[in-house]
Amino acid sequence: MINFLRGKVHELTPTYAIIDVNGIGYYVGISLQTSQKLSQGNEAFLYTQQIFREDAQLLFGFSTPREKEVFNLLISVNGVGAVSALILLSSLDIPDIANAVLNNQSVILQKVKGIGAKTAERIIVDLRDKMLKFSDTTEDSLSFVDNKVKEEALSALEVLGISRKMSDKIADKIIKTDPEINVETLVKQILKSI
Repeated sequence: MINFLRGKVHELTPTYAIIDVNGIGYYVGISLQTSQKLSQGNEAFLYTQQIFREDAQLLFGFSTPREKEVFNLLISVNGVGAVSALILLSSLDIPDIANAVLNNQSVILQKVKGIGAKTAERIIVDLRDKMLKFSDTTEDSLSFVDNKVKEEALSALEVLGISRKMSDKIADKIIKTDPEINVETLVKQILKSI
């Protein structure tokens, strides 16, 4: 089992890199996040995950052990293959994936190419207990209330030019104090809090 690679980046694309390790070129599937941390011709260190299939031996590389761990959690879900897991890691930051799982927001996961409603629900059910350490919120601030209201409010605020990151935490606090809040009131209260 190849656990990591240290070598020169011989070739680099957003989805794969070829790492030259003492004259041997390893083809490594990577996420966009990892791709952005590498540069062609420079030395690289990647944590790797090898996957053996009947028809292929695949190697995937990650810039952090955390990214590798989330990748392995994702591919443990029935219906999520290595490519889908890499697309998820390329499309969303790790805390965003964790928060979507913990807050039962299948809508966010479904925005990722190749993730349908059933797969998103399966990810949420299978990984809810395992994703807390990857979240950027604490357990008691996680809200399992009607996230459709929150999602609609955040989308409306994005149209107004307010970043999702900024309004997300404020929305959580407001929903925690008033779980029955509607979209319009939530938008107004977030705007007052910014």
